[in-house]
Amino acid sequence: MFVKGSETKTVHAGEGAVRKLLGCGGTLTMAEVEFEKGAVGEMHSHEHEQVCYIVQGRFQFNLNGDIRLLQKGDSVYVPSNIQHGVTALEDHSILLDVFTPQREDFY
Repeated sequence: MFVKGSETKTVHAGEGAVRKLLGCGGTLTMAEVEFEKGAVGEMHSHEHEQVCYIVQGRFQFNLNGDIRLLQKGDSVYVPSNIQHGVTALEDHSILLDVFTPQREDFY
């Protein structure tokens, strides 16, 4: 599967955030999420394991009550069913999220 990011539509992913589905297959899903400054990815949990990579900008990341400042080049692993959320600290802050199993709710 090849995916051209420039041809991938964005979908609303909460107030001040948009998501692009960049790839899925087997047991994986990869998505890019772009946030405006101050946008919040509310605390939530899901069955999926997740790795978040900060492509651009800065985030306050809350992983089950452990709050850290993450910036471009940083990453975090989120185990299955663990509460997590983010707040974007800059405009155009971008996360690259990889999930297993697939996030069937994204398509």
